[in-house]
Amino acid sequence: MKDKTVISLGGSLIVPVLGEIVPDSGTNVDFEYLKEFSTLIRRYTKDQQFYLIAGGGITARSYINAAKLVNPNITKEDEDWIGIHATRNNAQFVRTIFQDIARPEIVTFPGRKLETNYPVVVGAGYKPGNSTDYIAVKMAQVNGVKRVINLSNIPYAYDKDPKKHTDAKRLIDIHWGDFRKIVGDKWIPGMNTPFDPIASILAEEHNMTVIIADGKNLSNLEAILSGRAYRGTTISPKR
Repeated sequence: MKDKTVISLGGSLIVPVLGEIVPDSGTNVDFEYLKEFSTLIRRYTKDQQFYLIAGGGITARSYINAAKLVNPNITKEDEDWIGIHATRNNAQFVRTIFQDIARPEIVTFPGRKLETNYPVVVGAGYKPGNSTDYIAVKMAQVNGVKRVINLSNIPYAYDKDPKKHTDAKRLIDIHWGDFRKIVGDKWIPGMNTPFDPIASILAEEHNMTVIIADGKNLSNLEAILSGRAYRGTTISPKR
């Protein structure tokens, strides 16, 4: 039986900046990065099955901001739904990258165990109140996966926002109890935390390990997948 790994692929890795078209490509999607990501994942599909969860990133935020400019009375639920559909669009795009080895449909309900032999399964947002961090952990739980790799544009989690606090400390190895003291117990859409508090509660309940790492550094991701030393924050159950 293959090992299973859940990877949460931040939207910022798919579309880094809106409006900046790569010359001669006609797109602002980071296709060069995604080519390399696809090549790396494919090298490990002989021994591992991957659940890839796509985030919404700047695409979601751009639509939400535009909606607020048109209708200042937009509800938080509507904001959530815009973000959810941005993740689904990104997920559909990621699925096409792995079209020959991926489950034909993206997963939008994370609470059901998947009986599938496809090497790659792609998931996205589910419903208001759930971040893609939560989706990743929930899919891991129901499918018997004990490790979630959270890839975004930050190399480590910190004990406070390093953009606002010069004394912010990098977290290398931390247990869930200590990590949850930092992020709290409530999720607010758009909140700036290295990992969703509600997802953290679920991960702790099911003795999961979450690795937060810089998704751009694919040699580092390869080190994680191959069991070598890597850079990032490891949040694990207390032994």
